[in-house]
Amino acid sequence: MQLQEAIAIVTGGASGMGEATVRHITAAGGKAIIFDMNEEKGEALAKELGANATLFLKTNVSDADGVEGNLALALERFGAVNVVINCAGIATPGKVLSKKGPHSLAQFEQVLQVNLVGTFNMIRLAANAMQHNEADEDGQRGIIINTASVAAYEGQIGQAAYSASKGGIVGMTLPIARELASIGVRVMTIAPGLVETPLFAGLPENAQKALAELTPFPNRLGKPSEYAQLVESIIQNTMLNGEVIRLDGAVRLQPK
Repeated sequence: MQLQEAIAIVTGGASGMGEATVRHITAAGGKAIIFDMNEEKGEALAKELGANATLFLKTNVSDADGVEGNLALALERFGAVNVVINCAGIATPGKVLSKKGPHSLAQFEQVLQVNLVGTFNMIRLAANAMQHNEADEDGQRGIIINTASVAAYEGQIGQAAYSASKGGIVGMTLPIARELASIGVRVMTIAPGLVETPLFAGLPENAQKALAELTPFPNRLGKPSEYAQLVESIIQNTMLNGEVIRLDGAVRLQPK
């Protein structure tokens, strides 16, 4: 599949890696449906890129009925969905034991609900729609790309919830890819390292510099556009399936 053929839902598509992916797809002539909770940014991006190429739908990815309804609206607008890129996620740090006491169970559950359950919710509903797409010469009907993190492998102190959620995404990639092979839907996951997103932009300059220096080469933070470039490569290469690709400049996170 070429990028101009993509009719893609991008969760978390109003900012960061999701926004970069939306821009990359539409610049190549594809269509992008932005699923995001931020109405202001989502509507502004859709307006900028044009109604012919984009659609914004306020979406809580962990809401089963909401995602199903918005997926139906996307199908109504563009006729099909053949790509889903799951970028939506939250990172709420917290130690298991701190001076304030034990980690909040509600906070732990919220991170898993958005990052892991939300990703699975998108996968199951997107696959249900994709199975009705016309197959290409390889029998392919769609591609689902998830976003994990290097924290799935080297979670730092205070990242128990985040690492658990991203580790779950890594763990379910292969079994779901094996299952959806029967309908011609590929499943891949990208595990980014330290990327220059709005989350990092809010940190003090010295903190940004210190984080950037952790990456061996290139010795800087990753760019959202580099994530989008990898998305394009995955979409184009049909043999990529059931795998997690680290996009991290060889960084390996230390305990803290």
